[in-house]
Amino acid sequence: MITRRRAGLAAAAVATLALTAACGSSGDQGAGTPTTDTVQPAGQGTSDYDYGTSGSGGGDGGGYGGQAGGGDGKAAKAGPTAGKLALSQSSELGPVVTDAKGMTLYRFDKDTPDPAKSNCSGACATTWPPVPADGVTAPAGIAKSDLGSVTRSDGIKQLTIGGWPAYRYAKDTQPGDTKGQGVGGTWNALAADGKKAGAQKPGDVSLFNHPELGEMLVDGKGRTLYRFNKDSAWPMKFACNDACLDTWKPAKPADRSKLSGIPEKLITTVTRPDGVRQLAVDCWPVYWFTGDKQPGDINGQGKQGLWFAVAKDGKKITTTPEG
Repeated sequence: MITRRRAGLAAAAVATLALTAACGSSGDQGAGTPTTDTVQPAGQGTSDYDYGTSGSGGGDGGGYGGQAGGGDGKAAKAGPTAGKLALSQSSELGPVVTDAKGMTLYRFDKDTPDPAKSNCSGACATTWPPVPADGVTAPAGIAKSDLGSVTRSDGIKQLTIGGWPAYRYAKDTQPGDTKGQGVGGTWNALAADGKKAGAQKPGDVSLFNHPELGEMLVDGKGRTLYRFNKDSAWPMKFACNDACLDTWKPAKPADRSKLSGIPEKLITTVTRPDGVRQLAVDCWPVYWFTGDKQPGDINGQGKQGLWFAVAKDGKKITTTPEG
């Protein structure tokens, strides 16, 4: 009986974890003490990645994957500061929020964003250590206004993103791990705006809601797609050649069955003079910029007054980012 009960708890905590149509050419936990947490702006703190594995909060997830509870009298131990957040592209989830070391950050369905409140304490917070708010900064793809903090009932000032308290998962051991995704049906990796990552399946071409540019097109690796003013759609003209291609890489053709949020009719494939097949949006050849390092980067926007991100209707976005 005891063995079956333990097996059931462990099972409850397991993670669930060319087309060518050319434009003129051929081509493709614990509920905490019911006190009111205090919301504050995100602010420096240090700690170590040492979550501990004692008690019901360690090893197998402690049974706190999907239920409130776990107030075992032990104070939560916060992890290290997240530093400068980043966005990492997951082939299954799209862009997910990570800390400066690449560790995935999560949200808990039984928390609340407005007002921000954590309902993961005790053993739950051993398995899911709260992320401290001190010293956290946002990359280009996360709005600074979406960062905040909430003072938990155990006194830890916890980072919030879009109002949702942020956690790491004790069983994630390597950068890029998303072992906490779907645990208990209540834990999800964080998207850039605080929503659940994976709500929109990533595709060969997808939409990214950028805090400065709004909805823009990205490729299957989450890279911003750009148009070049010196190209033309009709008659077809490719003005980026030779040394230009060292910096601006022609985007690969997309499979029309693997689009996300984009009308099929906008997506075509064109063939460059050198024979390379390139993705076109509304018949315009599109590129990615070698200076962009992670999803949400828009370092190519407005370059030389000629390069611009692409909106979901295929038009160029001319907004100039701050700074």
